Amino acid sequence: MLLFLIMLTTRVKANAIKTVAIHDKDTGSPEVQISILSKKIEELALHLKKHKKDNHSRRGLLAMVADRQTHMNYLRKKHPKRYSAIAKKLDLKK
Repeated sequence: MLLFLIMLTTRVKANAIKTVAIHDKDTGSPEVQISILSKKIEELALHLKKHKKDNHSRRGLLAMVADRQTHMNYLRKKHPKRYSAIAKKLDLKK
C-alpha cells in the first residue's frame, strides 16, 4: 500500500507565515493557521485532480477545509477587521 502525504516544503510554509504574521515570531495566530491550511488545501486539491479516486485524501481535504472555516468564523466574531484583511489577502470568500 502506497501512502501519499501532502506536506508543505519549509520554504513554502515560511513564506505563507511571513505574508500574514502579526509579529516576527508569530506561528499560532488564526491568520497564520488559515494561511498554512490554505496552502495545504491548494496542494491537496491539485493532487486530487490527478488522482480522482483517492477518497482517503479527499476526507483529509474536507477536514482541512472545515478547520480553516472554524478559524475564519473565530476571526469574524472576535476581530472583524483582521478577518476582512486575511480574506482579502488570501483571496478567500467572505
